[in-house]
Amino acid sequence: MARDRLFLLAPGFDKDGTPSFCGPCAMVEGFLGYFPQVRESLDIVYYPFPRPRAAIVALVGEDNQSMPVLVLNGPSDHPDAQQANGNWFVIDPKPICRFLAHRHGLPVPLG
Repeated sequence: MARDRLFLLAPGFDKDGTPSFCGPCAMVEGFLGYFPQVRESLDIVYYPFPRPRAAIVALVGEDNQSMPVLVLNGPSDHPDAQQANGNWFVIDPKPICRFLAHRHGLPVPLG
């Protein structure tokens, strides 16, 4: 059975000459640190910073290539799930954490 794929920006990229990391991706990494069993259930892809991000665009369209993005292994009726290019996905850190918490019966993030 296919697994959900979580796309995160690889840490330590250069943006405009400044060493950087993605704060929203770090939030999802924090959730996965709290609940390592969730990490084990996902295929996690660390993607480089520059756009276009071809693999993500092919899955969920050019408008949805920001990260983090969770591409689901099938349809979902969760309120944070969206559909594009025939694939279901969740974008942005809090919705991703809410979705994963719901799927795995875990506490949800506040706020």
